[in-house]
Amino acid sequence: MSRLLMLIFAVFVDILLGEYPNIIHPVAYMGKIGKLFDKYVNNKWQSKSTRFLSGLCAEMIEISVWCCMLIFLRISLKSKIIEYVILTCLLKATFSIRGLYEHVRKCSTDNIAKLRKSVSMIVSRGTEKLDKPHLYSAAIESLSENISDSITAPLFYYILFGLDGALIYRIANTYDALFGYHSEKYEWFGKFCARLDDALNFIPARITAFLILLFSPKNAWKYIKKYGSIKINATYPMSAFAGVLQIGIEKIGYYRFDGQLPQKEDLKRALILYIKVVSLILIIAVLILILKLLGDRA
Repeated sequence: MSRLLMLIFAVFVDILLGEYPNIIHPVAYMGKIGKLFDKYVNNKWQSKSTRFLSGLCAEMIEISVWCCMLIFLRISLKSKIIEYVILTCLLKATFSIRGLYEHVRKCSTDNIAKLRKSVSMIVSRGTEKLDKPHLYSAAIESLSENISDSITAPLFYYILFGLDGALIYRIANTYDALFGYHSEKYEWFGKFCARLDDALNFIPARITAFLILLFSPKNAWKYIKKYGSIKINATYPMSAFAGVLQIGIEKIGYYRFDGQLPQKEDLKRALILYIKVVSLILIIAVLILILKLLGDRA
């Protein structure tokens, strides 16, 4: 099956069903394997170099396991239809369109308790003491950053390297989410995981920022120039998003973008912008794969 058809079917499954239940979600099992490595090989009495190598080896072993599984499926499955169905379902697991939208839409509430709970599900910062504007800000930050992490990047590597590329990216991003922290436990065990994720997201983050910019070039570019480089990748789509919406966003103690902090209506506008940006990403991905297919047949 062509990459084009697999992508179309995978997007259809995502929009129709949203996220898989954890019991059958491949990313959940990527995380479980990662946590096993964390439990048994990340020991605090090890040297920094040993912990660094442990984290590197853990991620490389997991990547190898999933790649071997793909090879096994392609070789062992006799029915092409079953093979295509399984591989398409695996591809769908590497990105999240409806799931991201639904998680953030739950934050569109005036009830502060519900808002804090919903925001805590999508960000790592503590939400207990945040007021409504900072909670809405956190939701919009997560939405914009994850356009790159959850959509642009896996599709980018799928276009370049097929399902193998998308799966490897998803493993790298999962390990960064688990271990990419500046803490005593993960500073060295998670260093390779964090740096690999930074490298893999470098181009997709900037592609995402550019596509967001198209919806209000002047305003978005102003924010990108001022705030895009605060983080290696994340603040590029975030600053473009804030510029288009003409709002301020803030993570207390880390960064503050100019403008009034968002209200609930701004979150609703952010979700509309999200739909527009994701639609554009999907159109471009499909067109690239069509051109690639035509080129292969020429």
